[in-house]
Amino acid sequence: MSAESTEERILSVLEEDAQASYAEIADRVEVSKPTVRKYIQRLEDEEVIVGYSADVDPKKLPGQSIALVGMDVESERYVEAIRELKGIEEIEALYTSSGDHMLMAEVRAPDGDAVGDVIESRIKAVAGVSAAHPSFLQERLK
Repeated sequence: MSAESTEERILSVLEEDAQASYAEIADRVEVSKPTVRKYIQRLEDEEVIVGYSADVDPKKLPGQSIALVGMDVESERYVEAIRELKGIEEIEALYTSSGDHMLMAEVRAPDGDAVGDVIESRIKAVAGVSAAHPSFLQERLK
């Protein structure tokens, strides 16, 4: 078995279940626990694995709304805008995008009005952000 296929299989298990123990991963990937530990440590050191998280059904969150916000940014302000957007507490995750928008942000707030306030008063206030288009998450299907 190649090192690459072992690495890919370990990552696949972690993507399915971020809380899987080394023993569970070792059983599923058919390698030893020390091998799993070594691969995970290397992947964390190389920042391939940048964190662990839980998948959440937005409809079941009490008192919280989640929106994905597509943003367009003026190219001459791009780096500064990203730095400022990273500092907005309600932005849970920020991604570059090759789709309809240059950036995509996951915004969380107590309700839809609060998400709208974050977009209007915080995101659109960032110098260089020329557009922000929210899509509210309703129900997790998978």
